[in-house]
Amino acid sequence: MFRFLCLLLITVAAFGQRVPAPERLRCELLLHTDAVSQRGERVNVPLARAVQQAEQYQFARIYNMRPMLSWELAPSVRRQTAFRVRVARSADGLQKNIADVWDSGRRAVSQPLTRFAGKALAPGQVYYWDVQVWNEQNKPSAVSAPMAFYVSPTDPAEPFAHYPLVAETQTATLVRQTGADSWFLDFGKDALCQLQLHLTSDVSDSIRIEVGELTAKPFTIHTNPGRNIRFRHLSLWVEKGTHDYTITWPQDQKRNSRNPVLMPDYIGEVYPFRYVALSNLKGKIDRSSVKRRVVSYPFDTQAARFTSGDTVLNQVWDLCQYSIKATSFAGYYVDGDRERIPYEADALINQLSHYAVDAEYSMARRSMNYLIYHPTWPTEWSLQNVPIAWNDYLYTGDTTLLSTFYTELTRKVLMPLAGPSGLISTRTGKQTDDFLASIHITKTFDGRRGLHDNVDWPQTGNYIGPEKEYKGETDGFVYNTYNAVINAWYYRNLVLMQQIARVLGKPDDARRYEQSATKVYDAFRTTFRDQATRLIKDGDSTAHTSLHANMFALAFGLVPPEDIPAVAAFMKSRKMACSVYGAQFLLDALYDAGLSDYALSLMTATTQRSWYNMIRVGSTITMEAWDQVYKPNLDLNHAWGAAPANIIMRKLVGVEPLTPGFGAIQIKPQPGDLSFFEATVPSPKGPVQVSYKKAERNTLTVAIPGGTTATVYVPYDPAKPKLTMDGKPLPVKPTGNFYVLTNVGTGRHELSVSR
Repeated sequence: MFRFLCLLLITVAAFGQRVPAPERLRCELLLHTDAVSQRGERVNVPLARAVQQAEQYQFARIYNMRPMLSWELAPSVRRQTAFRVRVARSADGLQKNIADVWDSGRRAVSQPLTRFAGKALAPGQVYYWDVQVWNEQNKPSAVSAPMAFYVSPTDPAEPFAHYPLVAETQTATLVRQTGADSWFLDFGKDALCQLQLHLTSDVSDSIRIEVGELTAKPFTIHTNPGRNIRFRHLSLWVEKGTHDYTITWPQDQKRNSRNPVLMPDYIGEVYPFRYVALSNLKGKIDRSSVKRRVVSYPFDTQAARFTSGDTVLNQVWDLCQYSIKATSFAGYYVDGDRERIPYEADALINQLSHYAVDAEYSMARRSMNYLIYHPTWPTEWSLQNVPIAWNDYLYTGDTTLLSTFYTELTRKVLMPLAGPSGLISTRTGKQTDDFLASIHITKTFDGRRGLHDNVDWPQTGNYIGPEKEYKGETDGFVYNTYNAVINAWYYRNLVLMQQIARVLGKPDDARRYEQSATKVYDAFRTTFRDQATRLIKDGDSTAHTSLHANMFALAFGLVPPEDIPAVAAFMKSRKMACSVYGAQFLLDALYDAGLSDYALSLMTATTQRSWYNMIRVGSTITMEAWDQVYKPNLDLNHAWGAAPANIIMRKLVGVEPLTPGFGAIQIKPQPGDLSFFEATVPSPKGPVQVSYKKAERNTLTVAIPGGTTATVYVPYDPAKPKLTMDGKPLPVKPTGNFYVLTNVGTGRHELSVSR
């Protein structure tokens, strides 16, 4: 008996020390490849059965016959030293240790990802895989639970894996009777959705239904809110007794004439609304009587978290985080409900913000594939394809998108528009038919042929007012033959293409891009820098200096250190003299220049040109412009207004990938005058947690996921020169405004500065 107890204790102890299995397995970056839905609703149907009835069920599709497989390490696994991946035709096979498709064997690799390297997978088949890792002590983990994925036949229009859309049924947060036979319902937030009714009526009669995005007065939907702010009314015949009704939204023929992204048949048409009003209903209703089906791309609302000591900033964060989910309804980064067309500028901001609020990367790929072949007209928006592609690689560590579109990217850089100085121009007769065909521009836009310099949008408008000196959103930008904003974007493209070429093993291309970047840098400084003021002029033949010329130059590394004080002072004098789109690059430039206090003041402003104004006017999704007075045809569901979603995480909290795929992480908080903040930032390695508190001891706490290391910047306070990490003093001297700690390992660490 004693011997048995000893053996039992030894067994329990050994089990307690067992290395936990890897978690959150992904195939081609998709996390839920085994999920099955029906008309957007999750159903408990095995994937292998669902694929046999594809007309009835929806599921993720993998188009790559050699997919990327990745996973997250359990929190207690500090470092992976090796892995073993097995792929089989059945889950039972894996449980019986039969990997009849591929067994990688034990591979001494530190990164938790691998490319499938067995015989090419067969389209139309479901496969199952699992993974085991070895930790820093070379101990094997438990084997993960198996994950299924479906390999789809190739689709020329859809080269990248993606999910189907999903639907969430919601009830109203408020139901108010406003008359003898009238009711008002508030669902709390605007959303793109469908309407379902479960009504009990005392008579057979017609009722009136209204849906809208804004109220005119309490418990009354605004019937004339603006050109593209939505309101709709319709009549519905209801039968006596209790019956169910589903409202079918009609197609928008004006929008459909512009070739938008259409809603798939399995979901159906959607319409944006927050409020519902019913009248002439002879009966009673409650919250279960009126429901809406909210449509979106799969979204983890718990993946990211942010709170701080500033209540306005917290509201702005909530607005922007929700905006990314709400505007994902089409499965692509579209420009809101009005047009439902992807635009490069929208997509870049949407991508960064999506990455910041959810570890989800497939929608950005799908959107870029669309934009490569369906470009829009602004010159610098063509130049935003390259940053989108680079962001994909930087966040995922996967070269698939770079290699797939490398040739297309070389064309989107617009090098054929370069003149003798190296700068590019759309106004020197170089936009030939062959050039336009090479970048897939085959039609005119608003009667104009080819690319046209944009700078910001809208370019025109009559309202000026106390917060705005010039008409439009370009801060009075003077358009010249050679444009400073266009060439700032061009320079950034050349720098990124140099890095992309190196990643893809193209050294000759990399050298060519490097030489071109150097030439453009020198020409930019010669052409656009005002020697007297040290500011950036708008163009080659004007003395006018705008916020845009300076903020893009600063954001893209074209302002030398000695000129930054003058440029920064000028930018501060212009305030928010740009649109919600331009605000992305204004804030990027300010944080990168160390002007965090001013950047924070812009995000927490309560002026008319602020994110808080969007909340004040009643929008729960970011708007297309700061206010209707600046763009009368704006809509209330435009994700390009959600820049704070990524700025807060990337710049204020300071979490960004240092190496591709978050192999190494930078944590560089710039809290400004915040008393504290707490944040969870998603990454493909797992959540990164950061908190900061100003007190007698300024404390920075970080939690770094397994499989990565971090370079941590601790804000330096001259009045508190003592630095400790996990209670131990560190003899580190500050570098500028930070203590810089490299190779900080996995786990939770507390860093503090004190007297």
